[in-house]
Amino acid sequence: MSKYSDYDFKPFLREAIAKLGFEEPTPIQKEMIPLILKGKSAIGQAHTGTGKTHSFLLPIVQRINEEKQEVQAVITSPTRELAQQIFDALNQLIEETDIQAKLIIGGTDKQRTIDKLKTQPHIVVGTPGRIRDLVKEGALLVHTAPILVVDEADLAFDMGFIEDIDGFATHMPENLEMFVFSATIPAKLQPFLKKYMESPVHIQMNDKKPAAEGIDFILVPVRSKSKNRRLMEVIEAINPFLAVIFCNTRKNAESVAGYLAEQGIRAGQIHGDLSPRDRKKMMKQIRDLEFQYIVATDLAARGIDIQGISHVINYEIPEDLEFFIHRVGRTARAGNKGTAITLFEPEDEDAIVRVEKMGIPFVQKDVKNGEWIELKERHARKNRVKHENEIDVIAKARVRKPKKVKPGYKRNMRWEMEKIKKKERKKRNRMK
Repeated sequence: MSKYSDYDFKPFLREAIAKLGFEEPTPIQKEMIPLILKGKSAIGQAHTGTGKTHSFLLPIVQRINEEKQEVQAVITSPTRELAQQIFDALNQLIEETDIQAKLIIGGTDKQRTIDKLKTQPHIVVGTPGRIRDLVKEGALLVHTAPILVVDEADLAFDMGFIEDIDGFATHMPENLEMFVFSATIPAKLQPFLKKYMESPVHIQMNDKKPAAEGIDFILVPVRSKSKNRRLMEVIEAINPFLAVIFCNTRKNAESVAGYLAEQGIRAGQIHGDLSPRDRKKMMKQIRDLEFQYIVATDLAARGIDIQGISHVINYEIPEDLEFFIHRVGRTARAGNKGTAITLFEPEDEDAIVRVEKMGIPFVQKDVKNGEWIELKERHARKNRVKHENEIDVIAKARVRKPKKVKPGYKRNMRWEMEKIKKKERKKRNRMK
C-alpha cells in the first residue's frame, strides 16, 4: 500500500488519519499493518522514530468489535510515559467512536482503577507490572483478548518486565496473536518469544544508518578544559529550540543541571529517581516549553518521547553503545533536521570507533568564541603512523645484513634505510 487511502479502514479511522495529516505509511507500517489485520503474529524490528506506534494501533482499532464489551487487545510498554503516549495516540483514533480504552500504569490509585474496571474496556494500554497485578486480582479479564502487543521489548527485558508479561499472558487465549516491537532482539529474549510465538514473521527494517538521516554529528574534544566548561562553550555556540544533554548516571545529571543553574541556565531534569508526581510535572513543563535545555539519563532515550528536540548533546558516551543510537534518534524526527554533539576525551577513542562502525559519520570540530571551527580528521595521525610503519617494513626488507661484517656496519645499514625511507616518503607524497 502506497497511501493510507489504499487500506480498507473504517470511515472513522480514515477521518482520524486525515485529521492527523498522515498520507503515506512508513516502511514499518507498510509491513506490519497487513499482518496485524490478518492476525499473523510478527516481530517488528525497527529503530525509534519509524512510526511503529501507529503500525499496531491502526489495525488493532480496525479489528475492535464495539458491540462486545470485553477486552480485545492488550498493549504493554515498559515505562509509564511511553504507555501514556501510546494511550494518547490511541484516543486520537477512537474519539469519535464507542470504543473504550483504559490506561493501566503504576503510580496511580490502584483501587480507583479496579473500581473503573467493573466495565471491561475494549483495549488496555499499560505497564506490565500493573497489568499483571490487576489480572492476578481478577479485576482485569484478559482471557477474551486475542491480541497482545509488547512494545520496546528489549527495554522491557532490560528492566526485568518480561516475567510480568509472562505472568498475565498465560491468562490470555491459547491461540494468542503476539506482536513484538523492538530496536534489537537480544538472545535472552528468545525463550519468551518461542513460548508464545509459533513461526512469527520477522520484519527487520533495512536501516544500516538508523540515526544518520537528517542529523549532523559533531565530535568536540574536551582537551585540557573541564568538561563542564566545554559544555558551556558548546551551549554558547548553539541556539536550540530544545536540547537534551545526556549523562550516564543520575548523579552526573544532577551535577550538570546544578552547574548550568550556576551559569544562569535553568534546565529540566529527567532520570529514574524522580517520583511519578515529579516526573509528570516535569513532562508538563517540558511540553509547555518552559525549558530550552533538559539534562537526562538514558531513560529519556528510550522511555520518553519529547517533541521538538533540535539538538542532542552527549556529555558522556553511553556504556551500552546501542543507547547512542537511541539518544541521537530523539532529534531529526518527522522529517526535521537535527544536530548531535558528542564531547569526547582520549579514553573514549575505542567507543567512538565502534559508534562509527554503526554508521555514524562524525565531523570533528572545535568551538571558540561561539564559533565552530572544523578540525583535521581524527584519524589523520593514526594513518600517518600506519604509513610510517609500512615504510619501515619496506626499508628493512631492502637493507640486508652483510655476510662479512665490518666495524660500523650497523651505522651504514641505518643510513641506507633512511635513504630508502626518504625516497618512499617522496614517492607517496607525489601520489597524494
